[in-house]
Amino acid sequence: MNSTFDPLVGQVLDDRYEIVAKVARGGMATVYRARDRRLSRVVAVKVMRSDLGEDDEFAAKFDREARSAAVLSHPSVVSIFDQGSSQGQPYIVMEFIEGETLRRMISRDAPLPPARALELFEQVAAALAAAHEAGVVHRDIKPENVMITRRGQVKVADFGLARQVGSPQMTATGILVGTASYLPPELVTHARPDGRSDVYSAGVVLFELLTGKKPHTGENNYQIAYRHVNVDIERPSERLAEIGHSADWQIPDYLDTLVLAATRRDPRARIADGRELLNAVRRARQELARTGGHDNPTLAAALLPDSPSDNETEPLRQRTADRPRPSSDAKATTVIHREHQWRPQPRVEARSPEPRSQEEPVGPQPTESPSHPRSQRTPVFPNLHISDDPVHRKRRGAALILVLLLVAGAIGVGSWWWLDGRFTTVPAMATLNETKAREAASANALDVPTVLEEYSETVPSGVVISTDPGAGERVFRGTDVTLVLSKGPERYPMPSVVGMDREAAAQVIREHFLLGTVTEVYSETVPTDQVISATEEEGTKLKPESSVGLTVSKGREPIRIPDHVGGLVTKATEELKKLELKVVFEEEHSATVEAGRVIRQDPRTGTAFRGDTITIVKSLGPVMVTIPDVLMLTTDEATKKLEDLDLVVVVERTSNFPIPLNIASGTNPPKDTSVPVGSTVTLYVA
Repeated sequence: MNSTFDPLVGQVLDDRYEIVAKVARGGMATVYRARDRRLSRVVAVKVMRSDLGEDDEFAAKFDREARSAAVLSHPSVVSIFDQGSSQGQPYIVMEFIEGETLRRMISRDAPLPPARALELFEQVAAALAAAHEAGVVHRDIKPENVMITRRGQVKVADFGLARQVGSPQMTATGILVGTASYLPPELVTHARPDGRSDVYSAGVVLFELLTGKKPHTGENNYQIAYRHVNVDIERPSERLAEIGHSADWQIPDYLDTLVLAATRRDPRARIADGRELLNAVRRARQELARTGGHDNPTLAAALLPDSPSDNETEPLRQRTADRPRPSSDAKATTVIHREHQWRPQPRVEARSPEPRSQEEPVGPQPTESPSHPRSQRTPVFPNLHISDDPVHRKRRGAALILVLLLVAGAIGVGSWWWLDGRFTTVPAMATLNETKAREAASANALDVPTVLEEYSETVPSGVVISTDPGAGERVFRGTDVTLVLSKGPERYPMPSVVGMDREAAAQVIREHFLLGTVTEVYSETVPTDQVISATEEEGTKLKPESSVGLTVSKGREPIRIPDHVGGLVTKATEELKKLELKVVFEEEHSATVEAGRVIRQDPRTGTAFRGDTITIVKSLGPVMVTIPDVLMLTTDEATKKLEDLDLVVVVERTSNFPIPLNIASGTNPPKDTSVPVGSTVTLYVA
């Protein structure tokens, strides 16, 4: 029900309890998940319905029952933390339980093996033992009021808060206020609830754990209540055999007896209270662990309480002469007496009137003095004369018949009204629009003060999804019915997240959807951690909890720079341009690097990004010079001329003439030859 609009969601009660979400709604109150701002913890807040909060009697009862539940402190009882009133609505702050109800476990897993059933039920019995010792009667034990935490711990909820308006349980006034499937017989017959009433309801829960079925069923709550009063609950083992359940375990006789001892129709023959029930459960668990589920007739006999003897029935008292006449308080006195006795009771035979004494005179007697007390046989109207005329007798007979008919008719109409006429049935209003649903409710004498809205994947917008109370439930005429209308499928537009920071985009998506896979890619244009794209287009209508993936930038992609020093300039240029790097060329002569190859590269290694500049120094080869003509020059002149061109000169004499002439005759390489600077030139001298 979290998606249903509720005006309390988002409000803060008494500047402390922030209402976060609706958890459940009952006939008397609504439960919310809330945050205690003062202690920074999650709590459950039960708020009385606004229409009941205006009733002083209900408000006082809500406060009184909260106080009685708060005295309990037990690991298997939901703790009460605080209570208060906000805007005229009383509320109770309780422990918030993360888990599931026993009803859900029964629906999913029952029948349970005896060991597992007793393991869970022992904690329920422990909670009842603590409550009964504190003088608190739960009055509405059922699987819906038993929570199982995620760690497997059992918690009994709603101590002292079980009586909710519109639930099926008989009270002393005859009004249905509980759950019929777990209803003790004595509450149907106008008895006061006590610890034995809780034991009966708990026994029904144990029966359901062992069989997966309720012991009594019927077409309506009154048929179920009738069976609780008049039909004994059968043994769980017999029910399993009836439904043909093929389990690899069996229910031992002492566990059958434990269920029967807790669900005796006569409360006097039932397990007395929660402490006695807890002791019996522990004995059964010990025997089950010891024998593995074999029968133990001795233990079974020990677990069954003794049946009450007939002399426990209060005998009829002889009427005394000084007994006062009935007064206006007689009816109230009678009701109080009936509430304290178990019904039906064994019939007690009335005594026969004692024979008249022989000394008692027969016939008319003289009137006693006014000073003496009047006999019980003295007529109330001593001077009244009744005619014996036949006509008068006929008239009196006709009048008597008429009076009897009128009385019978009044009793019949009153009985019809009390048992059936004041009730009506909630019609099936699902698939109707609001107007038609209101007409159907009005035709069945029901009011529709509240209309809620919920999203639905299957029910069109504006059509009734459900009602509270549900269709087919038997309620009082004039009962308020809440309609839940469909708002159609719940859809939310895909937000615009492209260009947002990664964390901001994730937060926006999580408002209605689930964050899917986040893929990181390099981008030359989108900064690091910025959203490039999403798996859903902006504005697309999506279901809640849909998965939305993101593509996020890792920034510019780093590129490893290859080393091309000494390589061909053409090849280096081609490879660098493939990496989308910009190449700038410079040229230099080099005596050591061949022309067309790379002398230097800047940067030579490391990483760069696309578009970064790489400088390549291209070799032009060595500097070339032309060997000049040195013929007929002196040796010194020729040598100087060659060395001025940065050439290395080696003088070689070519004549055998005894007297050197020191005249150049040529060079090697010869004149007009281009050679690199620094080359060695042989100078021939005669």
